[in-house]
Amino acid sequence: MSFEAVMPPYNASDPHARFLSSSTLDFLLIEIVPMAYRVTHEVEALALAEGGTSGLESGEATAAAAARKMDEDEERDAVFFRLEGLGYRVGQGLVERFSRDRPRFTDTLDVIKFLCKDLWMLVFRKQVDNLKTNHRGVYVLTDNAFRPFSRMSTETGGQAVVRAQPFLWFPCGIVRGALAAMGINASVQADSTELPGAVFQIKTIPAKAA
Repeated sequence: MSFEAVMPPYNASDPHARFLSSSTLDFLLIEIVPMAYRVTHEVEALALAEGGTSGLESGEATAAAAARKMDEDEERDAVFFRLEGLGYRVGQGLVERFSRDRPRFTDTLDVIKFLCKDLWMLVFRKQVDNLKTNHRGVYVLTDNAFRPFSRMSTETGGQAVVRAQPFLWFPCGIVRGALAAMGINASVQADSTELPGAVFQIKTIPAKAA
């Protein structure tokens, strides 16, 4: 990605260096949620058409599949796992690329600080505004101006926050994938009470004793 200042390991004078406009990520984050809903619906309709309508013609099967909609919880879970899984793979790749020349972290807090500063700057072009921990494996990251929310309109009645929630699932996956690539197994949840702010809660999962 290209930023106001070129970040290592890139070298602006390197003729073989490859750059990608940071606006590309903005566009991806805008479109990835609607895409995930569309794909989820298409997969569900295809599964129903193939499995539950064997006695119907193909056109009738497709119509019957479309008539049966997933309930809200099923849809939410399916979209969450799709987006979070995509983010997980992106987070792993980012850490493998941008931390390969760094010494290996030996302390969990150092990993979280790397996440809050370096990785957040790389992905969202700013650092996390606040980091809190209970020193028992729970970390709370607060971003008062979360970039994916910066261009969202604020609706009356609190619906803007509800509509914004799915746009946190892909970043949750990025955080979890980044932590996994650095040897930390964790669960990641995110929420927003007022746009454009976002709060991420990381709970590390202790390794099972052999």
